[in-house]
Amino acid sequence: MANIKPLGQRVLVKRLEADSISSGGIVLPDTAKEKPQEAEVLSLGTGGKDDKGVLIEFTVKVGDKVLISKYGGTEVKLDGQEVLIINESDILGIVG
Repeated sequence: MANIKPLGQRVLVKRLEADSISSGGIVLPDTAKEKPQEAEVLSLGTGGKDDKGVLIEFTVKVGDKVLISKYGGTEVKLDGQEVLIINESDILGIVG
């Protein structure tokens, strides 16, 4: 995969696949699936500073499984795979 280094407080994530079978056993076509909210952190940005110049540390790390907002971020295609660049504030929680 090509390298992308997000800038600032941004995070590069890859959405994890959503289930293609509903809870009732119906196979869902791609057009009927919702965008998955679970993603894996691929890369962290360069960081940011608060108004006093103190470096703000990331609360996630590469490899973390996270919940992201449904419609946040910018979709980018890398080597045939869709990834997202999102603000760290668009991460709702870490799945653990």
